[in-house]
Amino acid sequence: MDKVIEIPGSAPSAAPLSPGRCFGDLVFTSGQVSKDLMTGKPMAGSIEEETEQVLKNVKTVLEAAGSSMECVLKTTVFLVNKDDFQAMNKVYEKFFPGAKPGRSTVMVGLVGSYKVEIEAIAYKK
Repeated sequence: MDKVIEIPGSAPSAAPLSPGRCFGDLVFTSGQVSKDLMTGKPMAGSIEEETEQVLKNVKTVLEAAGSSMECVLKTTVFLVNKDDFQAMNKVYEKFFPGAKPGRSTVMVGLVGSYKVEIEAIAYKK
């Protein structure tokens, strides 16, 4: 019933965590930042570029679990700069064109120079 999500070919995490976990039909992703999942290297850029990469990473984790962005029920966005909210939101909206998931956005300090981190809870069809 409980399963660790694995992404074939991905770089091992430097932190003690998995990309996500499944419990029954629910999928819980770890917070994703703008790094290349295959190399583990940070992909710094504008808030738009980082948000795009973060959401691509969320999508990759969900698909590895047998889910998809359409199945996301809730996200939490961790944002470093409140002035980046509107720009982040424009990119975020492209990844959820249909029914929008519930969402919380929290202003935080992140490790390294990352501008945004996003985690998701989804279901498997």
